Amino acid sequence: MALTAAVGSAGASAQSAKDIVGPSPLVAIDNEPAPRLIVDPPLAEPLSRGLVFIQYRTENLRVVPVFGTGALDVSPRIGHVHITVDDAPWHFVDASGETIIVVGLEPGPHKVLVELADPTHHVIDRKTVNFSLPAKPGTP
Repeated sequence: MALTAAVGSAGASAQSAKDIVGPSPLVAIDNEPAPRLIVDPPLAEPLSRGLVFIQYRTENLRVVPVFGTGALDVSPRIGHVHITVDDAPWHFVDASGETIIVVGLEPGPHKVLVELADPTHHVIDRKTVNFSLPAKPGTP
């Protein structure tokens, strides 16, 4: 009964855990809505120092390191991201769900393509982030 009283005393305006983290990974979801990728511009302070930190999040898909056709039937849905820098002919795969970090780029304009993919690498959603790295102090 004490737990009920403690949980029931939360303010009406407080968001629930489900509101913040989404559905429980322990319960299958019927008719899942389509996955969605949300990508922010690079963080300004690291960018001013030539470092690219890009935060992203997903909706209706959990980013985890699980791959293959068997994982297509997992519910809630799972996947990962593909990251391509400046139209390179290759990309790297990330399944951490953490901030994307790119270092070593020359000053000037750049773009990073972030693609949300299912466990078989089929792209579901994509976003491109364009930005410019400043010249390093003391260089023309």
